[in-house]
Amino acid sequence: MSRFAPLLLLLAVLACPPAAPAADVIAPGENLVVEGVPPIPATLAQEIGRWTEIREAAFAGWHPLRRELLVLTRFGATTQAHQVLRPGGARTQLTFFPEPVTGATYQPTRGDYFVVGKDIGGNENYQLYRVDVATGAVTLLTDGASRNTGGVWSRAGDRLAYMSTRRNGRDNDIWVMDPSDPRSDRLVAELAGGGWAALDWSPDDGRLLVAEYVSVNESTLWLIDVATGARTLVTPRVGDGKVAYGSARFAADGRSLWVTTDRDSEFQRLARLDPATGALTPYTTHIPWDVDLFALTRDGRTIAFVTNEDGASVLRLLDARSGREQRAPRLPTGVITSLEWHRNDRDLAVTLESARSTADVWSVDVRTGNSDRWTTSETGGIVTAGFVEPTIVRWPGTDGLTISGILYSPPARFTGRRPIIVDIHGGPEGQARPDFQTRLNYFINELGCAVIHPNVRGSTGYGKTFATLDDGLRREGSYRDIAALLDWIATRPDLDPDRVMVMGGSYGGHMTLAVATNWPQRIRCAVDYVGISNLATFLENTADYRRDLRRVEYGDERDPATRAFMERTAPLNNAAKITRPLFIVQGGNDPRVPLSEAEQMLATVRANGTPVWYLMARDEGHGFRKKANNDFLLYSLVMFTKQFLLAP
Repeated sequence: MSRFAPLLLLLAVLACPPAAPAADVIAPGENLVVEGVPPIPATLAQEIGRWTEIREAAFAGWHPLRRELLVLTRFGATTQAHQVLRPGGARTQLTFFPEPVTGATYQPTRGDYFVVGKDIGGNENYQLYRVDVATGAVTLLTDGASRNTGGVWSRAGDRLAYMSTRRNGRDNDIWVMDPSDPRSDRLVAELAGGGWAALDWSPDDGRLLVAEYVSVNESTLWLIDVATGARTLVTPRVGDGKVAYGSARFAADGRSLWVTTDRDSEFQRLARLDPATGALTPYTTHIPWDVDLFALTRDGRTIAFVTNEDGASVLRLLDARSGREQRAPRLPTGVITSLEWHRNDRDLAVTLESARSTADVWSVDVRTGNSDRWTTSETGGIVTAGFVEPTIVRWPGTDGLTISGILYSPPARFTGRRPIIVDIHGGPEGQARPDFQTRLNYFINELGCAVIHPNVRGSTGYGKTFATLDDGLRREGSYRDIAALLDWIATRPDLDPDRVMVMGGSYGGHMTLAVATNWPQRIRCAVDYVGISNLATFLENTADYRRDLRRVEYGDERDPATRAFMERTAPLNNAAKITRPLFIVQGGNDPRVPLSEAEQMLATVRANGTPVWYLMARDEGHGFRKKANNDFLLYSLVMFTKQFLLAP
């Protein structure tokens, strides 16, 4: 043995210290597949633990007889239905499923039970359940296997209309049942396609108002006779123009309809439609923004509606008889995502969030103008009042089209040019809005990262023309909008163009992979969250009820020219160009973007020798909804960011 051997052995030991004891690392659950992710120190979980305790609450439904409501929030591992008896009152948990509850609604005349929906493991085959208030007994209402969605109550409160794929697993038929007697369940109308939704019952409960969604720019309204299933088209297509209807309700007279539509407009306007003549009377022509939501009082006299003004929500009131706008109660500036009147026609409930406040439930009294906050969700002891407000920024696309985004800057104590996370929304018919950043706030406020959410072409909120600019063979224009954003970042004295991480979920994950293949030298790393790696294979493997709806947006992969374009531009087929570290996150039961999209990308990038981390949850679908899985994802994402974005 060489006389230097003991010294070399000592140096080897010092260079490779023994592995940390198991108690010093966070072990992933047996439901997680973890590859390439280094062991997560327990100290990291302790450091950022309170950021995993941020909660939010969403309005679910008013009690019909009392001024109390249901909310959806999480205290344990998953989101469940809770009762709140008064503003600021305790949230009393009423459901205890191991899987998250996705909706809850009281029986609308007595409130002696409520109906909830949930799936298993994120498979989106939602089932409906009746929960009896007096006993807490839970009864399965649907078949336990098909996909059952939506739900609108009859005026008498004795029937619930909903959509189900149980006939063939593909088409969204209309079913009606009395939830107090599941044996009453019956098929009302067989409908071809997955884009159907029941919206409202006529005042006499004889007809259903139903929407058929084709694309973000095209939909139609139908009336269905509940007794016979006969259909009448309310909004026939005229010429080659496409018209979209966002929502619709029967007016008090039972003959006309209140709708939101972009007919004869770039934006969704609140209007009154006469089905007999097709005459449309718009009431918001003076507002150059979309009407996102509207709700009509039971007496039909007042309409509450919400406009989306450059991403921020504005609550407004309209006198339905005169058509004149009324003074609306003031709410904190933010984003409103639900809107519902109490049966007293006085209290209006909303879900509201802002950059400094997580989503919570508020109500306004339209007679007094007073507002009440029903929930104040916990933020893990983190004081959010000092979080920096975001700013709306704009930059020219490569073809001169103006693109906008929402920029969240870190606190002033972080000096110099800051690393930046480009977080691209999904959809693609989505919109980044100035809302609460939840766990991303850790990266902003503790790691000193800037975060920008771009609204590339194809985003909604900026007119129907803008929303179509990425359709089909124009898809690459949206990719280049991110390249133009990288150019803009380089001009900013506060942002570091040499430290950019791009990330996104669903279609945003596809955009992330496209950026990583087209401009790898301009980013440090990328995070693909349930993203599409090849539009052609995605369309072949997505759930049957979604396929035709997605073909309208992306193109038909069965067409040879379209297929050739998809294969040429697919990140999967250009993965050899990915030279920056990549983190792939996927749910094993995802019906939208199937697991195969992640697996094929993982195999290709790994074969190239590019560093790639992989996290797959067997009990999740299109995104992580269970706290333990989300916690492990956050720990992993923080380590990935520190290693590849923040390190010199």
